[in-house]
Amino acid sequence: MFSPAYYGACTAGVRILLTHMTVTPLDLVKCNMQLMLQDLAGPENAIKYKTFIYLAGSASAELIADVALCPFEAVKGRRRWRALQGTCSTLGKTDSIPMMKFATFETIVKNLFKYAIPTPKDQCTKGFQLGVSFVGGYVAGVFCAIVSHPADNLVSFLNNATGATVGDAVNKLGVMGLCTRGLPLRIVMIGTLTGAQWGSYDAFKVFVGLPTTGGAAPAAVAPVSK
Repeated sequence: MFSPAYYGACTAGVRILLTHMTVTPLDLVKCNMQLMLQDLAGPENAIKYKTFIYLAGSASAELIADVALCPFEAVKGRRRWRALQGTCSTLGKTDSIPMMKFATFETIVKNLFKYAIPTPKDQCTKGFQLGVSFVGGYVAGVFCAIVSHPADNLVSFLNNATGATVGDAVNKLGVMGLCTRGLPLRIVMIGTLTGAQWGSYDAFKVFVGLPTTGGAAPAAVAPVSK
């Protein structure tokens, strides 16, 4: 099932989402990176180390996007050192979101069907499965919000305080403040957005005849002896 055609259909689904419309090139890079890593790892290791492949693919794609944003950070920061600080903070903020999003969503959905839903997935209606996809996406969004929130607070502080440094932010807000200040609202925002993204993503998969997220992993292909 996990063929170039499969990833192509998934990418086409991403194209129609308003939340993803501007980052379709990023998703193409991510899918290509995952395919390349899966080919290098081989069928058995691709399944065994799937989470690491997702992390590497999403991080690599986001890094390319962040590098493209560096000139804008420089204009916003106006000074090279501040721009460098802002860029590093942006990397921490934006890289962590797709990495957590792609690393946790499928596992969350699988565990929901395994431990929280008494009815087997193949006996659930498509509408119910899409509801589970939204819930799984929301939970993944909560993790995204938590891991990216310190960098988000840091970016906001550096942009609003002229001449401020990372040390100034830590001294004024404290480590706990960086991690928790405004977190509930960010959880609602990122959780809802991520849930809608994954729910729409799986809805398109249903539209083109693909299964929703959370199915059994394909069996590893045994090497053909010559």
